[in-house]
Amino acid sequence: MTMQHARREKPRVARVAGEVLLWFAAVGGLVCIALVVLAWAFDITLMMFRTGSMAPTIPAGSVAIVKHVPAAEIDVGDIVTVDRDEQLPVTHRVTSIEEGSIDAERVITMRGDANASDDPHPYAVTGVRTVLFAIPGLAPIIVWFSNPYVLGGITIAAGVLVGWAFWPRAEKLDDEKSRPLAREGAP
Repeated sequence: MTMQHARREKPRVARVAGEVLLWFAAVGGLVCIALVVLAWAFDITLMMFRTGSMAPTIPAGSVAIVKHVPAAEIDVGDIVTVDRDEQLPVTHRVTSIEEGSIDAERVITMRGDANASDDPHPYAVTGVRTVLFAIPGLAPIIVWFSNPYVLGGITIAAGVLVGWAFWPRAEKLDDEKSRPLAREGAP
C-alpha cells in the first residue's frame, strides 16, 4: 500500500462514520418531531414516578405514558393520575366511583398497589390522566438528559457534526489538481 493510498483510506473511513452519525441524528430528529406531533394530537404526556406506591405494577423510577380522558370514561381498576391543588399529582388505582355534583364530575377513591389502605380523601374530578403503559427505569435517564451540561454538550456535538458535514472537502481540490490539463484539439 502506497502512502498516497493510505492517506485516501483514512478520510473515507471518517467520511463514512460522519455520514452514519448524520443519518442517525436525522432519524432521531424525525422521531422526536413525530413524537411531539403525536403527543399534541392525542393529548398524551409523560409522568415520572418518584415513589414506589404503585409497585410492583409501576416501580419508582418509571415513566408512564398518560392520556387525558373525561372522568365519565374511567372504571374501577384503572390507574389514573389526579391533579391536586398546590401538590404533586397522585397516580393510583381507582377503587370506587360515585356520581359527582354535575354530570361530568365523578368522586373517586384510589389506592396505590403497594399501599394497605385507600388514599385519605376522595377526589372530585371532571377529567383525569389514565396510564396507557409504563417503562421502568426510564425516569433517571430523562432527568440526566435534562441536565443543562448534558443538553449543552449535545448541542455542541450536533453543531460540530453539522459543521463538519458542510465543510468543503480538500480531497476534491486535490483531485482537480492531479488531473492532466486537456490540450486543444486532443480527443
